[in-house]
Amino acid sequence: MKLFNYLYYNLGHGYINTFRGLSKEVWWLALVTLINRAGTMVIPFLSPYLTTNLEFSLDDVAWIMTAFGLGSIAGSWIGGKLTDMIGYYKVMIFSLLLSGLLFIGFQFLNTFTSICIGIFILMTVADMFRPAMFVALSAYSKHENKTRSVTLIRLAINLGFSAGPAIGGLIITTMSYGGLFWVDGITCMIAAIVLLNVLHPKKVKILDMEINPNPKSAYKDKPFLIFFFAMVIFGVVFLQFLSTLPYFYKEGVGLSEFEIGLLMALNGILIFVFEMPLIKWLEQKGYTKVGLMIFGLLLTTVSYLFLMYNTLIVLIVVSMIIVTFGEMIVFPFSNAFSLKRSKRGLQGEYMALYSIAFSISHVFAHNLGFQMIDSLGFDNTWILMVILGCIGLVLLILLKKFMKSNSEAQ
Repeated sequence: MKLFNYLYYNLGHGYINTFRGLSKEVWWLALVTLINRAGTMVIPFLSPYLTTNLEFSLDDVAWIMTAFGLGSIAGSWIGGKLTDMIGYYKVMIFSLLLSGLLFIGFQFLNTFTSICIGIFILMTVADMFRPAMFVALSAYSKHENKTRSVTLIRLAINLGFSAGPAIGGLIITTMSYGGLFWVDGITCMIAAIVLLNVLHPKKVKILDMEINPNPKSAYKDKPFLIFFFAMVIFGVVFLQFLSTLPYFYKEGVGLSEFEIGLLMALNGILIFVFEMPLIKWLEQKGYTKVGLMIFGLLLTTVSYLFLMYNTLIVLIVVSMIIVTFGEMIVFPFSNAFSLKRSKRGLQGEYMALYSIAFSISHVFAHNLGFQMIDSLGFDNTWILMVILGCIGLVLLILLKKFMKSNSEAQ
């Protein structure tokens, strides 16, 4: 009984306290994101689906994933523009409803050209949601709660992601890949329905109405551009998690689809348990956002060194744990950095550029990863990821020094 009381008051109660102070609108946005993300179980299994079911070569898959990234760039840019023009609410509704229909239709494409075009259109529509959601998150959050609000959204994303691959693996095993596309589409439309009912502009309370009367262009903000390129590199390194790593787990390690789903679910479970307390603890320590991003990228980079020992399953699991903690640190604080910086100009433009950084990563990450694996093997691919991670670290260190010399908040 004493042990139970200790765990409740010192761990459970403390964990619950990390969520206090967040607005109900942020909680509703997190629920919408959870529903939407729980359905995106197709993405981690996209490369196995293309190689196993449709029998495409690795070279074909690399170019299909490039179309994936180009669609993401287009969607982020259009979403940012539309958010500044017509508002985040309308953009989010449109994106969720139409991407739901497109997910269902995607399963009927089976030629290389049709899949490239289809994935480009699908990602264009789906990723319009991201800059709109970030601006909505900023509007629904007090200044002091923005990083934790971002973390709650990420918690919802990863909770959905932890359930999605595990369920996806079961669907593939018992039914087929086609069932995944139906689930993806339906959950997107359910998320839109929830959004319509709980976050209609007439029902919500705006907590941050700060607007710069003389907005500056994000494309002329030098520190933000250094940050942008660092995030592109981080994205290239991290996004192997969505494409080449599942392929590596299957072909390089010999795991089944269900085992891959469980391993990737570990990522979401760790984030669910540790991210919010970790972020609150790091905020209380007073570390700078840029300094924390440097540490997070360092962890992400180091994780690839463990993949070279693919005969030891325990090291594969350790690699997943390390990259997860790197992700936990980089994403919330990079997002918070962007939200704060966006007050200098049009928020949609800043948050679109932040999203585009990862969209560009999609263009290069998957193609580069598969091309490297095909020509040089797994180990050399992981070495290249380590080198790229070090370049990203140099950029973030330069950003930290640049902001310090100009007496800007980091």
